[in-house]
Amino acid sequence: MTAGTRGAYRAYARLVLETMPEESRVGLTLGFVRTFGIPDIARVLAATGRMTNEPRGRAKATGVAMFTLIGKGLDSEDGRRVVDGLRRVHDRPGITPELMHYVLACFTVCPLRFIDAHGHRAVTEAERDAAYLFHLSLADALGMPELSSLDGELAGEATGGATGDAAGGATGDAAGGVAGDAAGADGLAGVERWMRDYETRHFAPTDAGRALWAATSKGLLAARLPAPLAPLASVFAASLLDRPLREALTVRRPPAPVRALVTYALRARARARRRAA
Repeated sequence: MTAGTRGAYRAYARLVLETMPEESRVGLTLGFVRTFGIPDIARVLAATGRMTNEPRGRAKATGVAMFTLIGKGLDSEDGRRVVDGLRRVHDRPGITPELMHYVLACFTVCPLRFIDAHGHRAVTEAERDAAYLFHLSLADALGMPELSSLDGELAGEATGGATGDAAGGATGDAAGGVAGDAAGADGLAGVERWMRDYETRHFAPTDAGRALWAATSKGLLAARLPAPLAPLASVFAASLLDRPLREALTVRRPPAPVRALVTYALRARARARRRAA
């Protein structure tokens, strides 16, 4: 087992790296897509040109970074290298702590949402608590202020004392007390509530967001789907977007037969995985 899977977020690491890695990758991709609905993020991503010209390469780099941190641990040599790289990449004008928190929330919440909806089983409370500890630990490693200090949307308990404890004991024997703190507080549910409120306040259509969606839905998501569904990548992907995100990206809701076909395909896959598990 790697360093990351021995720590306080062992259950989370096993879920995304061993139990449901494919669902986790799709969910992470959807989390990345979700950031396109925020105008300030969409403009930054579109300005580099890499996301529109090389969507698979950009998303792959993000996935490799996140799964390295989850699998090897924030305190491993590779983990420290990734954290240093993330801090450099995001240390630029226009990238605020609030935007950083939103991106991290998408990368933590969206894979779990996809697993709950389309995996062969739901995420357990232990896995959810472990994901929250990883979330807190990474936010702390990146030097991000607590959400409660930004706008008060989360109670201090949800992101307060647990942050420092998680950073210090996320990969050590002190993890037991940290897990208790996380489970007793608002936990990941509080992060998700803040995320929804942030989207309500900031989701808006932009040319940059539309361009990013066009590049991603036709290029990146096709590679994430089973081969028979790849030619339908754009419409399939649109079926996985909720109404607020569709409106922010000005994406039409696919026809009911297409949505039904997508739902059937995902449920059939989940049933097959359940039988094999």
